[in-house]
Amino acid sequence: MMTRDEVLKCFRKCHALQRGHFELSSGLHSGHYFQCAQLLQYPRITSRVCKDLAEYFASTKPTVVVGPATGGIVVAYEVARKLGCRAIYTERIDSEMHLRRGFKVTKEDRVLLVEDAISTGESARKVAALLECFGAKIVGIGTLVDRSGGKVKFPKKKFKSLLTIAFEAFAPDDCPLCGEEIPTTRPGRPKHELLDCD
Repeated sequence: MMTRDEVLKCFRKCHALQRGHFELSSGLHSGHYFQCAQLLQYPRITSRVCKDLAEYFASTKPTVVVGPATGGIVVAYEVARKLGCRAIYTERIDSEMHLRRGFKVTKEDRVLLVEDAISTGESARKVAALLECFGAKIVGIGTLVDRSGGKVKFPKKKFKSLLTIAFEAFAPDDCPLCGEEIPTTRPGRPKHELLDCD
């Protein structure tokens, strides 16, 4: 498996590790952001990092790999390709995760849930809860980056992150970057689309 420094080097090489003033999907603010899409646009690098996730979870014998849209789609596909099983994804509607486009899981399925990056684990927990409603068994949760510094836990679930790193995150009311009136960006939106700091 790749070392932590090798994984970090891949992110830096692809300019996936960014600095600025970001509003994360959790609502928290941070001066750093992993824009994993910058790495996932390169198939050879994507194949290399996803191979490690696939090998780590191979013994769990998943029948399907699921990733939350949009960040988990490419990761799920590539990990599933390495494992020789299906790849599907969930979509968020009104803050809740749903299976759409005819995707299904059943009580016969052994699900490996993967993401590009985890900050609070909220998305992964919502996806896991959704799939368990259909009777599927979650055999593991994997991510390229755990940006909580190892604070995120998934009790009774096998968990693996290729890179664990801690960046400070702040509640909007307590954000020093807001205090400096640095414009806020929401990753995934056009670069020019800025938010006003209140």
